Amino acid sequence: MSKKFKFLKKLSLIFVISLLVSSCGSADDAVSTALDSPKSNADFYAGPIGESEKNLNILVWPGYAEDGATDSDIDWVTPFEKFTGCDVTVRTFNTAEEGIQLMQEGGYDVISASSDFSFNFIETKIVQAINTDLLENYADIYQDLKYKPWNVVDEQTFGIVNGRGVELLTSNIAKVQNNSNTWASIFDPNSEYKGKIGVHDSPMSIAIAALYLMKTNPSLEIKNPYALDQNQFDAVMQLIMQQKSMVSNYWFDYPSNLENFKNENVLIGPAWQATINSLNETNALARAIKPIEGTTGWTNNWMISNSTKSINCAYKWIDWAINPQTNAQIAEWFGEAPANKNSCTLMADKNHCTKFNAQDLDFWKDIYYWRYPTTKCLDGRTEIECVSYENWFLTWTNFRNS
Repeated sequence: MSKKFKFLKKLSLIFVISLLVSSCGSADDAVSTALDSPKSNADFYAGPIGESEKNLNILVWPGYAEDGATDSDIDWVTPFEKFTGCDVTVRTFNTAEEGIQLMQEGGYDVISASSDFSFNFIETKIVQAINTDLLENYADIYQDLKYKPWNVVDEQTFGIVNGRGVELLTSNIAKVQNNSNTWASIFDPNSEYKGKIGVHDSPMSIAIAALYLMKTNPSLEIKNPYALDQNQFDAVMQLIMQQKSMVSNYWFDYPSNLENFKNENVLIGPAWQATINSLNETNALARAIKPIEGTTGWTNNWMISNSTKSINCAYKWIDWAINPQTNAQIAEWFGEAPANKNSCTLMADKNHCTKFNAQDLDFWKDIYYWRYPTTKCLDGRTEIECVSYENWFLTWTNFRNS
């Protein structure tokens, strides 16, 4: 069993007692957003970066700021402290809702916010614009990860992407013979795999259903799977409720999805690349494909609190995290594609970037990165309101408890 799997299995004990939530993008900028948000949530830090403050409080997803406590060989926090003099305190969160609540309570300087809720922090003025000129390693971030609508308002950058991932349609090679390349295999009531389908137990599964209907039911006029008016949202939920009798497992985390594929309780369904890699670690057990309708994905983004008293340490931390070596360490340990284009040659696993499609920029063009749905429609419509993230979350929670 790999160190990574031991780490994630340990996390599953935390995840199962956490609130049900998750994970919100358009396919690149094919449908851009023009939300009327504050042009600036804080004065631009002009720099230059000066002497380190005493403390830096970081709020992160588990596995994103490792100090050797989980595995003595996995530590990029301690070298940062020695190099900069910034004394780092790390607090982890396990759900988007928990991350939002902790940032609202205050006391944190930097957060790793995934793209489903990063815009929430901009909208509520919790984070400040970032002066990218002060980040030495920003120039080496893949261009298609810059200026994303969940991180940028009025040409001001509020989030720096550290890495990205994707959900792929994954199937058991031995049991699924037709090489399915469409989400219809998990939504069609006549699917030959009903009773053996796994689904991500997350409100973001609504986006996959919306993406499927966007491609297969043009009359709904869905243009963006995160911009659903009430009629569109109701149609998507009807599909999800219809699917429920076909589902054998709603998986909350990586280890549970992995085990259900291994014991053949699940033969087909969406999975993360880390799951697929683990399934195929010894023998080729799983086939993964990006469906013809496209799929969803996510980015993890560094953001700086509007109330930080450690601005120099905050900038130093972000630059440290996106430097090629650290970015490679984070991507490999957490299980994602790195954001720094120079990280791939520094991976311990020389095939990591190939497995995660890190350098295949065409692969990411039709990925609908997770977004934060708002009442102001992300597809640009102004004559109608869309269903907000809060209602996505409550609807999914009620659906799962029904």
